[in-house]
Amino acid sequence: MALKSKSGKLAVVTGGSKGIGAGLVHEFASQGYDVVTYARNEALLSNLKDNIEQSYGVTVLTKKVDAASVREVQNFGDFVVGLGREVSVLINNAGYFLPGNTETEAEGTLRQMLAVNLESAYELTRKLLPSMKKAGRGDIFNICSVASLKAYPQGGSYGIAKTALMGFNRNLREETKAHGIRVTAVYPGATLTDSWAGSGLPDNRFMPVEDIAKAIWSCHTLSSRTVVEELILRPQLGDI
Repeated sequence: MALKSKSGKLAVVTGGSKGIGAGLVHEFASQGYDVVTYARNEALLSNLKDNIEQSYGVTVLTKKVDAASVREVQNFGDFVVGLGREVSVLINNAGYFLPGNTETEAEGTLRQMLAVNLESAYELTRKLLPSMKKAGRGDIFNICSVASLKAYPQGGSYGIAKTALMGFNRNLREETKAHGIRVTAVYPGATLTDSWAGSGLPDNRFMPVEDIAKAIWSCHTLSSRTVVEELILRPQLGDI
């Protein structure tokens, strides 16, 4: 991949076309990082790429990927490895929310929530870990949720999947700390994204995506001697 960034560093962000993912792409690109990202919507990815490259003078590579497809996520991982670039930071952000409860959720909801919110992170991390271990450094952020920490009404299979992602994060932290890789679980509360469209609540009741991105960037900038194992962010007025 041709270098445009001055830093020469690479960030991999999943689900980067909108919401928290897009905020992360903007933040790391603004700091001089090239970015590789995926999402399902090619039009949004194309607009993101043009905007970021024009604004920050870095390289953005995008792929259309359905996070529910193991094969597509694995192929994306192979693409990243094939770039021959050291991955400075991997952010497993791709996620999907469906409200519901155990008794009345549609058949297959749990499998779908686990595939998007857990397995996509698991499969991509497995692809990128060997090169990160070889480099002896790098950060991995798994975007969990406050639903990982506390059950909410209508949380359903989403809450189950995000709790499982928290477990994955904790295991990964233990497996990788001796290799110089820092692993962080991020637990955002209500953030102003499309997931809350139609809620009727004012924008100022939600956290802006930029704040989530800046908090993650701050964790990334700490010395290699320090890791933020868990990062919890909530609206000032509390959960919704």
